[in-house]
Amino acid sequence: MLNEYTDELISDVFDRICDSNHDENDILLLKQWRENSNGQNILQVGKNIINIADGKDIHIGDRTYYNADAESIKAVIREVLTDLIPCITLVEKSVQQNSLTANFLPQTTNEDVIKTSNVKIQQLPPPRIPAITKFEFEIVNIDAQGIETKRCFKQAEGFIENLADGVVLEMVSIAGGKFQMGAPIDESESLEDERPQHIVTLKPFFMGKYPITQAQWRVIANLPKIKRCLQLEPSYFKGDNLPVERVSWYDAQEFCERLSRKTERQYRLPSEAEWEYACRAKTSTPFHFGKIITTNLANYCGQNKNINSISNKQTTEVGSFTPNVFGIYDMHGLVWEWCADYEHEDYQDAPLDGSSWLNDGNSEYRILRGGCWDHPPRFCRSASRFSEDATSRDKKFGFRVVYC
Repeated sequence: MLNEYTDELISDVFDRICDSNHDENDILLLKQWRENSNGQNILQVGKNIINIADGKDIHIGDRTYYNADAESIKAVIREVLTDLIPCITLVEKSVQQNSLTANFLPQTTNEDVIKTSNVKIQQLPPPRIPAITKFEFEIVNIDAQGIETKRCFKQAEGFIENLADGVVLEMVSIAGGKFQMGAPIDESESLEDERPQHIVTLKPFFMGKYPITQAQWRVIANLPKIKRCLQLEPSYFKGDNLPVERVSWYDAQEFCERLSRKTERQYRLPSEAEWEYACRAKTSTPFHFGKIITTNLANYCGQNKNINSISNKQTTEVGSFTPNVFGIYDMHGLVWEWCADYEHEDYQDAPLDGSSWLNDGNSEYRILRGGCWDHPPRFCRSASRFSEDATSRDKKFGFRVVYC
């Protein structure tokens, strides 16, 4: 039998990890087990198979944690796996008189039987997503004077997540690929924090067609608390189809965790690279519709010196303007959108795989992208970056979610 400390580790901490209920105390408890390293990658606790062998993903039971979301959990579990090996070896020697060459430990009276192996096992697939469907939309391109030069229809794919009666979350499929992130030196009103430009390669993912609305927020905020309480009506401007605002980065994280628990699919905030890739939609101009922006195409503070335009002075309903070629709406203006990444002064040493940048920066400040209804055009460019204290709540701050 493993000692009482190990039993508690298995029965309590891992259960909380599998249910996404773990907290800092659990992480500290797991870290206390760090002593040795044996290279084990797979653990089974009861019915929960834990596999940290592949890339940047981690599989715990029927949940999959992707990229940056998995890093803290992966690091801790890898430490725990290596530190459990000496205890497991002692148990095996006393019962079977052999070593860890066996794939499974003998049965014990403990309900949570530990099994270890160096052989890759079949990973449990994540829950199936709803049926993929196609949808049609119209896109617009303009010239440097704001005159429309092209208007045509496009198609994209996605799925619909039913949250409640009459409330759905529409997710758009975005193919993976490469793009040049950041702004060139000759882009008007660009800043040094948008450089150096660098090539990023992303895997496919799904992104919310719109920023999270107040109706969607209300449904998820009514679900049981995971780590923090959420206000049901945080927004300054009221309306079911208006984007939710006055939510902090931590509020957005709580929303993602509750949404993930409800749907059994792992939703999260986008990485900064995913956000810009989705915003640009295969373009290299400052805006996905061209070199400038007009109030016919986005909600922002319309002070463009070349265009006689005015500001809406508040948020507008999501989807009020034409989308980009991916079928994603409201990426320029409306509300600043929280991303997962830490604040960094520029792109020096930024990840090249599209993952969230969660090291060497300021973890207390997080990135926002896209500009908002109260900001001028230069802040609404595809490459524009902004950061704020993760606890900040502002009527200009909202978010959208991704799934992959």
